[in-house]
Amino acid sequence: MALETINMPQLGEGITDATISQWLKEPGEKIAAYEALLEVITDKVTTEIPSLFEGVVKELFYEVDDLVVMGQPIATIEVADSASDQTQAQQNLKVEEEKPDRSFTGKEPGANRFSPAVLTLAKKHQVDLSQVVSTGRAGRITRKDVLAYLAKPRAEVAEKTAKVEEQQATVTSVKEKAVKPKTEGLKVTEHPISAVRQAIAKNMVNSVSQIPHAWMMVEVDATNLVRFRQSLKEEFKQAEGYPLSYLAFFVKLVAQGLKEMPILNSEWADTHIVEHHDINISIAISANDLLYVPVIKQADEKSVKGIAREIAALTEKAKNKQLTASETQGGTFTVNSTGSFGSIMSQGIINHPQAGILQVESIVKRPMYYQEGIAIRDMLNLCLSIDHRVLDGAAGGKFLQILKGAIEQFDGQTFSVY
Repeated sequence: MALETINMPQLGEGITDATISQWLKEPGEKIAAYEALLEVITDKVTTEIPSLFEGVVKELFYEVDDLVVMGQPIATIEVADSASDQTQAQQNLKVEEEKPDRSFTGKEPGANRFSPAVLTLAKKHQVDLSQVVSTGRAGRITRKDVLAYLAKPRAEVAEKTAKVEEQQATVTSVKEKAVKPKTEGLKVTEHPISAVRQAIAKNMVNSVSQIPHAWMMVEVDATNLVRFRQSLKEEFKQAEGYPLSYLAFFVKLVAQGLKEMPILNSEWADTHIVEHHDINISIAISANDLLYVPVIKQADEKSVKGIAREIAALTEKAKNKQLTASETQGGTFTVNSTGSFGSIMSQGIINHPQAGILQVESIVKRPMYYQEGIAIRDMLNLCLSIDHRVLDGAAGGKFLQILKGAIEQFDGQTFSVY
C-alpha cells in the first residue's frame, strides 16, 4: 500500500486560501477517484474538492472552519501499490514522512493537537489549550472547543472572584476601595462565525482598508420606466416563468453607461489603472441571512430578458448554497438594489478590487414639479461609491448623469426587453 497526498488545489485567479466547511469522508472510509472528499468556502461560495485517487482515507490534516492556504496538504489516501508505480509510491511515502505536521503538539506526551487557526484564536483570547476539552478527530482541539471553553468558565471565575473579595473585606477599607471587581458581569450571547461570514468580513475589511471611498448621489424620476415594467411584468412572468425585476433593467442601463464611461469599469493596480474591456456586473443577493455577489458576464451584450433570467437563476442558487466559484469571479462593477429594504440612501462598500458600486434605492411616489405643475412621480436615488484613486468626482458625476438621463428619458415604445 502507498500513501498519496491530497493538496488544496488552486480554485481560481486571485484566491489564496479557502475555509473547510465540511468533510464528506472520514478516516477509514473508502473513496473513489474524483469522488468529493470535502467542501470548502471561498469568496462566499461552496466548492467540492475531489480525491485524485481511489483508496481509503488515511488522515485529515484540518478541521471544519480551518483556513487552508492553496497548495497545502489537506489529507492522505491509502492506495493499492503496484509494480509499475512502486518508485512513485516510495517517493510519496518519503514526502509523507518529511512533510511538516499541519497541527501543533503540546509539550507533554500525548498532548492534544490543534490547527494554526485554533492556535490563533486561543492566543487572541489568552486561552491555555491544555485546559480545553477536545472533541475533534483523533483528539484534536477545534474552534468550537475553544469557544465552548470561553463561554463556560465565566460563572466559575465570577464565583472565585466573589470569594477573594469576601476574604479581602477584612483587610483595610483602602484596599477594599482599591480592588473591588464586579461580580455580576454582562449578559451576552456568543455566535459562532460561519465560513461565509468570515469571507464577507475579510472582503469588507480589505476594501475599506485599501480603497479611499468617495460618495455621491443623484435623484432620478423613474416614472416612465415604472409604467413600462408595470405594463409587462404579469405577462412576462406567465410567459417566461421568472420575474421581470427592476434590477434587470438597472443592470442593463449600467452596462450601457459603462460603455460610455469605460474608466468606471476599471481597477487600481498600484503602478497603473486596469481598464476592463468586458463588462461583467456583480449583483448583490441576500439569502439565508448572508450576502452573495455573483456576476452577470458580458451584461452589455445581453437583453433585459436574458439578464432577468440569469438573476433569477443566480438567486435560486444562492438560496440553495449552490453558487460556484466561477459564478462569483470576474466582476468589474457592482450594482446593488436596496429597494426591497425600503432604503432611500446608502453608502455602498466597493467590491474590491473594482472601482465603483452603485446603490439603486427604493422607488418612492412623491409630489414633484413636473411640466409646469405638481404631479405624483416615481422617484429614486442612485448612490455611487467610487475608488478615488481611479476616479475623481467629475467622472462619477458624469456617469450618474448618463444613468439619470437614460432612466428619465426611458421610452417604452422603442425599448425592447427581448
